[in-house]
Amino acid sequence: MNQNNSHSFLDPLWRRIALVGFCAAWSLYEWTNGEAFWGTLTAGMAAYGAWSYLMNYEPSNKGPDKTGE
Repeated sequence: MNQNNSHSFLDPLWRRIALVGFCAAWSLYEWTNGEAFWGTLTAGMAAYGAWSYLMNYEPSNKGPDKTGE
């Protein structure tokens, strides 16, 4: 995938952790309710989010504190 996943909204680490945590919690909810398809789908979303937003995230260059002034 050749996409730019950086966005100024996701620059704070806590937002990226919350996003991945939400997907993981949703997956756990679906699995405990016996919904294997939705549990697998949301687990894949959490795994991709962890890889993309926690391991390989590069902060955006937008915003007043990122300009170098």
